[in-house]
Amino acid sequence: MKTIVVVTGPTATGKSALGVALAEALGGEIVSADSMQVYRRMDIGTAKVTAEEMRGVPHHMIDVAEPWEDYSVSRYAREATICVEDILRRGKLPIVVGGTGLYIDALVKGTSFAPKGGGTPLREALSREYDETGGEAMLLKLAAFDPVSASRLHPNDKKRVVRAFEVWQSTGKTIAEHDAETKSRPPAYRALKLALTFSDRAMLYERINARVDTMIRAGLEREVRQLLSSGVPETSTAMQAIGYKEMAAAVRGDVTLPEAAELIKQASRRYAKRQLSWFARYPEIRWIRWENTPDIGAALRVSTDFLRTAGIMVTSEQGNAD
Repeated sequence: MKTIVVVTGPTATGKSALGVALAEALGGEIVSADSMQVYRRMDIGTAKVTAEEMRGVPHHMIDVAEPWEDYSVSRYAREATICVEDILRRGKLPIVVGGTGLYIDALVKGTSFAPKGGGTPLREALSREYDETGGEAMLLKLAAFDPVSASRLHPNDKKRVVRAFEVWQSTGKTIAEHDAETKSRPPAYRALKLALTFSDRAMLYERINARVDTMIRAGLEREVRQLLSSGVPETSTAMQAIGYKEMAAAVRGDVTLPEAAELIKQASRRYAKRQLSWFARYPEIRWIRWENTPDIGAALRVSTDFLRTAGIMVTSEQGNAD
């Protein structure tokens, strides 16, 4: 099975820096697994890695979508897999770096998603049929080939009713059958997972708060104003991201700038807590816990020892860096 390395953990723990150090030591390239860094022109609020921080290491899956696009996990899995396969084909090691657990899981598992036909003739035809015949009639029709979905769906849930028909007509399988196939399939990659965090949760939260302060000083308000003035709707997926949603409220005048900063800190801390819960589900993960400030040199030594044991060859003396 093809092997990849994953560097993950909650926000503000030094994942990007360790990813670059590992790429230098292992002859690797970075594949980002951050659901917001995919968007162009959203740099400050996503703590996007800079060209200087990349240190010449190729980075993929950053700036691949416009902020008004509704970027999805299915699109990420498809596009990130292309990047990983290309890196492997060139004899390099893919190092997946980011804190979006859903994206990491989809990539590692090789999750296939039932095709979505938004804006296609099929979706439009099914939508018209729903409007013309009503939800009750559509569910009766759905029950003929997907009784499970028909019994669970509410007739007013147009989106899911139409989707159930769409999956069946596109694949010949029910949504339940498609999901069961995906779960029974072996993973696409052997993933060697490293995760960064702080031993003291309070220290993690302190670092998150400091990062938000840095974002505010760097011009997060200006970045949000520019996105909104360029036509990016506040209802877009990108503008619902932590930092952007709260700052947009400040731009509207609903809250003050200091209030927005506190809301961003609160939302970021809650997100970090959810991330920790998500990654706790990985029994195979190798945790690196900071006591105070991140020590990338020490983390590199721990990481390369872990990866050597797993059969990864360290190609640079940086694997023993201080």
